[in-house]
Amino acid sequence: MKRFDSILVANRGEIACRILRSAKTLGYKTVAIYSDPDANAPHVHLADQAFRVGPGPVSESYLEHEAVINAALDSGAGAIHPGYGFLSENAAFAEACNDKGLIFIGPTSEAIAIMGDKAQSKRRVLDVQVPCIPGYQGEDQTDSAFVNASSGIEFPIMIKAAAGGGGRGMRQIDSPDQLINGLALARAEAKSAFGSDTLILEKVIESPRHIEIQIFADEFGNMIHLGERDCSVQRRYQKVIEEAPCPVITLELREIMGRAAIKVAKTVNYTGAGTVEFLLDESEKFYFLEMNTRLQVEHPVTEIITGLDLVALQISVAQGETLPLTQEEVNFNGHSIEARLYAEEPSRGFLPATGKIDLWSPAEGLNIRIDEGIKSGQNISPFYDPMLAKIICSGSDRETARKQLVSALKETALFGISNNREFLIDCLENETFIDGNATTGFISEAFEGESFEKHRPTFKHVAIASVIELVIDYRKYHQSSVFVSPELKDWTNVGVLASRKYYKFDEVIYDLHVSSIDRKERYLVQGEEQSVEIKVHRVDDFDSVVSIGNRRYAVKHQSSERGFTYMSIEGREALYRDLIQKEGLRSDSVGEGRTKAPMHGLLLKVLVEVGESVKKGQTVAVLEAMKMHYEISSDLDGLVSEVHVSPGDQVAADQLLIDIETN
Repeated sequence: MKRFDSILVANRGEIACRILRSAKTLGYKTVAIYSDPDANAPHVHLADQAFRVGPGPVSESYLEHEAVINAALDSGAGAIHPGYGFLSENAAFAEACNDKGLIFIGPTSEAIAIMGDKAQSKRRVLDVQVPCIPGYQGEDQTDSAFVNASSGIEFPIMIKAAAGGGGRGMRQIDSPDQLINGLALARAEAKSAFGSDTLILEKVIESPRHIEIQIFADEFGNMIHLGERDCSVQRRYQKVIEEAPCPVITLELREIMGRAAIKVAKTVNYTGAGTVEFLLDESEKFYFLEMNTRLQVEHPVTEIITGLDLVALQISVAQGETLPLTQEEVNFNGHSIEARLYAEEPSRGFLPATGKIDLWSPAEGLNIRIDEGIKSGQNISPFYDPMLAKIICSGSDRETARKQLVSALKETALFGISNNREFLIDCLENETFIDGNATTGFISEAFEGESFEKHRPTFKHVAIASVIELVIDYRKYHQSSVFVSPELKDWTNVGVLASRKYYKFDEVIYDLHVSSIDRKERYLVQGEEQSVEIKVHRVDDFDSVVSIGNRRYAVKHQSSERGFTYMSIEGREALYRDLIQKEGLRSDSVGEGRTKAPMHGLLLKVLVEVGESVKKGQTVAVLEAMKMHYEISSDLDGLVSEVHVSPGDQVAADQLLIDIETN
């Protein structure tokens, strides 16, 4: 037995917190690592010890082998759990841990190396006759080799980073003329994200389901599968919503795919937790996609339907223990669905977002699980993956779990940073998802090419917000007054006291008059053409309850020092700024031809010079942010009049990059 009593978690955010909690529950001493931006992050405070490993960039901190291993040795940890991402699928790091006498909680470095290389893993899988997607995984990485190989594969074709995942280093190519540019972009992105620019080609399987099988193995050759997860709801190859079991997989197909997954894992004598991913087409044919040699982001849905703690199992196997159950003893109960909460701007093409979290208030409930790594007041930096938390709900059947998740998302508040919470609600309430028919094309089909327009507040929502703001204002005024009885609230000697609230959302204006009714916490809100009576039941610092007629509304809210109030009503969030009381609202509209940075990041390339003629849609610069590369395009035909930046500059969101004048 390889005993250890202390575990260092070589990760950050929600997965670090999740692993630390399981380790502490099992009685292990825990150690965290952190970069400078994460010095006050939740995972740091959750661990028994914490060690700094470097500045913000991952290459100088969380990916720095020597710093992580030294932290483990200095802390006295006997094992390192890598979580997912970062060093979790780094064979050299796993080997370095072993060289230093540290237990790497994961598979062998050889298994990581083989399965971490999409080209090499596909060759292995083909040898054991598990079906693979037609493509090219050759060692010749020249452009000409890819061009020649593509001629034998039907378009569209997918370019993929051989060493990576998570959508990075991936480009769909719809025609031969796009291939060379796509290869260049994919290579650069893959090199930045994974340190390797090796690529493969795969034929695009139109609208499949993305199904993955969770496997577990010990050192004694025992191997089981824990069923499937459906991860088809994706945006740009990043998973958004996952569930277990898959709505369309039969018991027979589960066993067939489970046996195929075990066959794949046995080709590398696998140990620990792993996931074998497949694409499933409409005729129930499945194709090997890749194997992830680590814990998956979406592992909670499997934990819920099997009743197993996968992190505890990982630790047990790493200590040399045998699996505690056989395949026949694996039971599946109920249904579970997980939604990933990202810091991103859905209305701006889902660009990653950074900034301060003014309020984080997740839903609570019996069948609600929150895996989080954030807190109110925390700053979200541009250095790391934009996923902030996962909300997981379960039920006896799929529809119960789905409804529970919709309610949980509506009851969750994440104020201060743009996020995808409302987008997740719309996905879950879409008929295609409700019917269990979502494929990997779901989001692009349901949201017109992955576009999402934020819901504007309705009159009812604005009326509720105006009353809550008014009550909060009264409370502030009373606290600053001397010897004024609270009984005088809403009182005037000239008749009904009415307050005016003026809100503007894009071009929609709400000019409201709010007046007390009988001074009994009832208010009449009147607009130009509508009116409504609102009863106030409770107004607290961050949440309130009001009613209209017989219907109650639970409202999350947060007043900001920047002169507005965040409100989430029926799950729909908006910024409410009373333009009568709070003046100075600036308009930061972008002038035509003024090319700005869509987010904070590193400027990799500037592709135009002063005096150069450009066309609308032409790429003028390339930006790296959140480990992804973004092409910035001109919004008009014209001449470049000024270039304000250079390659290598760190630029802020909305920073002016290039001026273009119309011809």
